[in-house]
Amino acid sequence: MRKHLKVIMLGFVILVWGVCSSTSGRAYGAISTATMQEIDRVNEKGPYLGIVVPNSFEMNPLLQSPSFVADLEVPYLDYFGRRFRFGKVENEKVIIVMTGLSMLNAGIATQLLLILFKVKGVLHYGIAGNANPQLQIGDVTIPQYWAHTGLWNWQRYGDGPNEELALESNGDYTREIGYLRFANYQNASENGKPVDNFLNNVWYQPEEVFPADGIPEVRQHSFWVPVNKHYFKVAKRIEDMTFQRCVNSTCLPRAPKAVRVKSGASANAFVDNSAYREFLNSKFNITPIDMESAAVALVCHQQQIPFIAIRALSDLAGGGSAVSNEAGIFASLAAQNAVDASLRFITLLFP
Repeated sequence: MRKHLKVIMLGFVILVWGVCSSTSGRAYGAISTATMQEIDRVNEKGPYLGIVVPNSFEMNPLLQSPSFVADLEVPYLDYFGRRFRFGKVENEKVIIVMTGLSMLNAGIATQLLLILFKVKGVLHYGIAGNANPQLQIGDVTIPQYWAHTGLWNWQRYGDGPNEELALESNGDYTREIGYLRFANYQNASENGKPVDNFLNNVWYQPEEVFPADGIPEVRQHSFWVPVNKHYFKVAKRIEDMTFQRCVNSTCLPRAPKAVRVKSGASANAFVDNSAYREFLNSKFNITPIDMESAAVALVCHQQQIPFIAIRALSDLAGGGSAVSNEAGIFASLAAQNAVDASLRFITLLFP
């Protein structure tokens, strides 16, 4: 069914190109003749494992690894600001794309990857902030679920948990997931109780999703997006890995480890605040915090493509110990650990 839908989507793109293209062979808002031919050449060699990476400093260790061999005929294809790199990693055919910072960029890059190319699964990797004080910098986390924690209904001041949210009765918003009460995080108190805060409460909301095999324009909702069950099972076998623990003469207290965790969170906010870190961990059992993974997960979920994310911890968000907030020092180590774990995962997934 998914293959049939993909053929329809590509056919639609080609039809739009045929209608919109000028005599010079250029299509406005669609795909040029030359680009479509290159895509066809690439897809003849598919399917591929898609590797989605947030930034260049996270991608470069993979490109510079002897495990990556670029395709000699079509090493890359540039399309609408994205560079799709083709080759093999551990002898598995891959397409690598860098998203750039934020949920929007990650979603766009992933959607383009899945629409343009024959992709059988997606591996997303990078670094992340840490909300779990039981882990340390350099540890590699593989969450079972991802959530976008930046979609809120901001409640009117004066209303509380028992009052209905705006548009809740329409089914647009819900109080089922939970909320953050700003008054709980004030220094001031009155008679031992937090003083009210005009910011009141924000209620976490699920994403509206439109699955590829669903009815168009009929929404479903999803807050927790699971990774692929088989991928997650395979990931358990990388828990015996050991990773780098030193950057020059600066070393971590112990060698980093890989661990599967319950959940990770993404939003368009760089979290360097201990109070919010503790809230996410206590409320949602979050370990890694980043700005892209949930977007990649949501696109793959809607397109029904197997997905997993591997995130190495670069800092304890908001600090808390002598080595907990050293992202500037250990970001490169975390990026390399994420790459090493990803390479091992690929060898295990495609033995």
